[in-house]
Amino acid sequence: MDIHRTFGEVVFWEDGRLRHGGRVDMTRTALEGFGKSLLATDEVIIEATGNCMAVSRVLSPFVKRVVIANPLQVKAIAHAHVKTDKVDAGTLASLYAAGYLPEIWTPDAATERMRRLVAHRYQVVRHRTRIKNEVHAILHAHLIPKCPHADLFNVRGRAWLARQPLPDDERFAIERHVRELDRLAEDLATLDREIAETTLDDPAIRRLLTITGVNLAVAAGLMAAIGDIARFKSPQKLVSYFGLNPRVHQSSLGAAHHGRISKVGRSHARAMLVEAAWAAAKAPGPLHAFFVRIRARRGHQVAAVAVARKLTVLCWHLLTKEEDYLWARPSLVAHKVRSMELQAGKPQKKGNSRGPAYAYNVRELRNQEMRVAEQAQKGYEHFVEAWRPRPPKERARGRLNPARHE
Repeated sequence: MDIHRTFGEVVFWEDGRLRHGGRVDMTRTALEGFGKSLLATDEVIIEATGNCMAVSRVLSPFVKRVVIANPLQVKAIAHAHVKTDKVDAGTLASLYAAGYLPEIWTPDAATERMRRLVAHRYQVVRHRTRIKNEVHAILHAHLIPKCPHADLFNVRGRAWLARQPLPDDERFAIERHVRELDRLAEDLATLDREIAETTLDDPAIRRLLTITGVNLAVAAGLMAAIGDIARFKSPQKLVSYFGLNPRVHQSSLGAAHHGRISKVGRSHARAMLVEAAWAAAKAPGPLHAFFVRIRARRGHQVAAVAVARKLTVLCWHLLTKEEDYLWARPSLVAHKVRSMELQAGKPQKKGNSRGPAYAYNVRELRNQEMRVAEQAQKGYEHFVEAWRPRPPKERARGRLNPARHE
């Protein structure tokens, strides 16, 4: 089926031949009627579109299997000069029959719901950032100096903003933006509560929270993108899924040239990993030492992406081996878990009933954990201080003439 917004073009593949099956309206009633006309041994092939999951859920009870194809890879495999709906549907059928159809993983209902929640939260955060940038642009256009307070949009910052000399139309625009920020804050709080309620008893989320720099939003976003970690046979597969693997260009006996990251895959999860990488780079520990080492050679932007890749590999090992992060800070992890519980609506603990998260409020205990993290950081620095990467030309000559190194 080549599905669109309002209809789907159907082609049957039988005994090596294609037969046109007409069109089906993209409504639940029409799809159920079409599903009843199929056999229980039939297989339905569709491309990944905005409504493909809904189509798959409706047709799955009537057929053996519903396969969702990757449209980008299908286009690369079967490029046609004559492109119609019937040709596209026939291409899907022929590729699947020949065993060349690139499929995508179909998430379960819970994972699909979490993906929607995370996507909605990401959109709200982006909208909020865009509005804040518009307010800053207005101030910049009228030569207003930088706000002396830490946050322009807290109580003190808004009071300072109201005192600035601005034209009436610009002041009205800022007031409209501030009202929109308040509305987005309510939406964001609602989404955070739903995400916390859904992931409260998830052991994989709690395991990812042990990593420095990973909060609930990042952990939930990563698990929504990953789904079942068993479908990734190696950490490199997960790195490629997030588009953090470098592009490689190599021909004949020439040296392989590694370029920028591919950025092929789930862009939302990749952005969250980079965000977590910046947070991890600021805290003491092996990840900070790794960031500093890469930054000295390649700059801070490349170093942040390298830490994001390192976090991806770390997530694969933790989820696959079902282990917590070795250099986790217990009080910080307990603080993250307690924050997740409060977001989910758990009652506050008052009086003498102090939980493990209370240790995060004791400065001496925090400093003690920081010292342990600093020792791990120094251990990593000592481990890699003797590493001396060879120049690219020397590596290339070594591949072309292996006898030099024998």
